Amino acid sequence: MSEQSIGTLEHVRPDASADRVHEILERDGALIIDDLAPIDTIDRIADEMAPYVAATPGGSDDFSGRNTRRTGALVARSPASHELIRHPLILDVTGRLLHRAKSYQLHLTQMISIGPDSPGQQIHRDQWAFDFFDFPADHHVQCNTIWAMTDFTEENGATRVMPGSQALPNSFEHTVDETVPAEMSKGSCLLYTGKVYHGGGANRSGSVRAGLNITYDVAWLRQEENQYLSVPRDIAEQLDDDMLRLMGYQLGAYALGYIDDVRDPLDAIRGGRGAMSFGGRAR
Repeated sequence: MSEQSIGTLEHVRPDASADRVHEILERDGALIIDDLAPIDTIDRIADEMAPYVAATPGGSDDFSGRNTRRTGALVARSPASHELIRHPLILDVTGRLLHRAKSYQLHLTQMISIGPDSPGQQIHRDQWAFDFFDFPADHHVQCNTIWAMTDFTEENGATRVMPGSQALPNSFEHTVDETVPAEMSKGSCLLYTGKVYHGGGANRSGSVRAGLNITYDVAWLRQEENQYLSVPRDIAEQLDDDMLRLMGYQLGAYALGYIDDVRDPLDAIRGGRGAMSFGGRAR
């Protein structure tokens, strides 16, 4: 990596253009969009998720964080989170980054609450979730966000990032010394690719560091969070078609993901009987 890429995590304003955000994301693998979410939206999500967070146990191993709670199913549990899941700037940039695929989908939704006295997480790539498949260096399959539910500081465990690391080979040997903290204010958003090395920071403060990890992947890959089971049918029936498609009720590629007699996956929720072509358009 260049000297510049090792030490730089660029911040942009919330009115930055999708062109500019995508340019930085392609170059550095990560950036921060300051104050992208209204504080009242963040507070509503926190209120909606509070009982579920309280019921979530700590992680079962060091990687997930034994003093870290990972609470999912945001689509079902937090209507206010839909504003962030479908944020137009984020979806625009995601579409640009994952442009080689026919479509993309919601990969996971998770509120991550890192408790006090938590050690830092191993530096890793999120795309390793796909059984450590070695995707080509220039082929992006994931676009990820972490929204700050609290201020992120180096002391309270701000996510550690290696800007510019997306082109490096796979390695388990990277250390926190090669990273910078993604310090940002409540309501800001860390946007990063599935290739960039990063990890949750060590929380040396006396308070919980909370963030929303909302990620997207190309629709021909399996989702990390199973949206079809995380979101009960009675809730799914109340969602609009665009949200359902984003959750995965669509073809992921040519003929990939139809139901029974070559029907649109949306028919499973809407009860239709319309046949569709393998190209993905109803007919």
